[in-house]
Amino acid sequence: MKGLSGVELQDRLKAEGRRIPIIFITAFADDGMRSHVLESGAIGFLRKPFSDEKLINYIDSALAQYDC
Repeated sequence: MKGLSGVELQDRLKAEGRRIPIIFITAFADDGMRSHVLESGAIGFLRKPFSDEKLINYIDSALAQYDC
């Protein structure tokens, strides 16, 4: 994303009290980033490449948690 990272966006949304399901998908990550976003409430964290099954599992989890 241009101008704002996914981590920064998640931090802003959390600070504003918005609860939306977030699944991070990235090719550039480290364990610190993964820990931060999961501790901040992300549903899941996927490093590219990832399996369709993992993504579907996270989507199912988000739908179950947020009554979507």
